[in-house]
Amino acid sequence: MFEEIQVKKALNKIKETSRLTLPFQWDLNIYRGCEHGCNYCYALYSHSYLEKEEKSSSEGKEGSGFFRKIYVKTNIAEALEKQLAARSWKKEVINIGGVCDSYQPAEAKYGLMRKVLPVMIEYRNPVTISTKSDLILRDYDLFEELAGLTQVNIAVTVTTMDEKLSSLLEPLASPPEKRFSVLKAFKDMKATTGLHMMPILPFLTDSPENLEQVLSRAAECEVDYALPGLLYLRGETRRHFFNFLECNFPELLDPYRKLYAKGGADRAYKAELYGTLRSLMEKYHLSADYMKPLETNLSSPKQLKLTDF
Repeated sequence: MFEEIQVKKALNKIKETSRLTLPFQWDLNIYRGCEHGCNYCYALYSHSYLEKEEKSSSEGKEGSGFFRKIYVKTNIAEALEKQLAARSWKKEVINIGGVCDSYQPAEAKYGLMRKVLPVMIEYRNPVTISTKSDLILRDYDLFEELAGLTQVNIAVTVTTMDEKLSSLLEPLASPPEKRFSVLKAFKDMKATTGLHMMPILPFLTDSPENLEQVLSRAAECEVDYALPGLLYLRGETRRHFFNFLECNFPELLDPYRKLYAKGGADRAYKAELYGTLRSLMEKYHLSADYMKPLETNLSSPKQLKLTDF
């Protein structure tokens, strides 16, 4: 279900946390809600934040409502141009789709990214984007033009190479192989590319075999970095994910309750997991330094490390 809305501003300032400093301070979300339906979606608990930012005639809902009712910001390109044209704008890096995937199925219908990217080109504004959809290839020409003018970083999220498991975890996202086709297609462009292997799901996608399959494919695609991250559970995300486990993997409920007594997994589990990841990253000559592609646009924010997740 789609509802078209108008917004007063396109960009939202990201609040820094004590946990880490991101390589960008601005988010651009052209939709509210996401049809991909990822059952671990961290954005479920951020939906209320978005509702404070943009007013609409209907109340958004968390959980399944976040996946089924998509608010379409039809004037997003016009709102973006106003902000980028302002004298106060400093051409800072914009993260496209930090909360909702910009290339979810709704984009095939509305094509808002083909309006947004020309604005970025006009103002030569650096961007970074992450997606789980090969629909991004539709806009290859626009990304190529923008990458010829400024820095562009394109990342793809892959959690597992098991298509059956992926279809359960991320129902409407592109299959894993199609996501890697995106990285292959963009690797020869001036844009930099990265793999987001996040979240890693204990007892589901954390086996050394799966981790190696994903990272080896990333190495084949010659990504500039690979960034793993462990599942974090709180609020609506926690409730939704536990319901998902109860329906699909009931045998994992007790192990998850023990491992996630709090929002994050316990230290012993993390130490073992990240030890495995370090070995694999070294084996495939992969770097977790995602800052390098944007370093000329930034001062010196803290870099993420494997232990930060």
